[in-house]
Amino acid sequence: MIRILIADDHTIVRKGLRQILAEEFTDAIIEEVADAEDLIKKVIKEKWDIVISDISMPGKSGLEALSHIKQINPTLPVLILSIHPEEQYAIRVLKAGAAGYLSKDTATDELVTAVRRVLLGKKYITLSIAEKIADNFEKDSDRKLHESLSDRELHVFKMIASGKAVSEVAESLSLSVTTVSTYRARVMAKMNMKTNANLTLYAIENNLL
Repeated sequence: MIRILIADDHTIVRKGLRQILAEEFTDAIIEEVADAEDLIKKVIKEKWDIVISDISMPGKSGLEALSHIKQINPTLPVLILSIHPEEQYAIRVLKAGAAGYLSKDTATDELVTAVRRVLLGKKYITLSIAEKIADNFEKDSDRKLHESLSDRELHVFKMIASGKAVSEVAESLSLSVTTVSTYRARVMAKMNMKTNANLTLYAIENNLL
């Protein structure tokens, strides 16, 4: 019997994914969680065959949850879902250990195929992702500035670029203002930028918001 765990902070998305999977995997046990904290707890306490997780959730991001899951159970396959285009996150999540990356725009059509492939122990990679991975080998020196950021730094960067104050970011991520300020300073240094306005402009130009 297949055990599937779905993590997404939007109830309607979780229910939609569950319905698609239940129709295809009629004897599967499918459970849901609404954030990364509960996802990690479930992975620690129970056995799963596959995790399907949104990349953007309150508190810890899906990327951070993926990192924790890989420490807890390195063999547990995690399929990442996102509203963001493949070029923004696909390679990053695959490098982090995800079994595949699926855009929510195509999830209705591709979810079952992706899950079946992942359950066979294979990666789910679209043709466009495969081409980007190949391009990366040839153009590693042309990496975007934000690709040098850690997962936590990228999360903080996007929140600041969206107009949130350091105190708001700290409250949202359950971190101290000092810690968030440190992350902000690292982001600024790595990206060679000096103001939040620079970050916002970069994020807009690179479709990160």
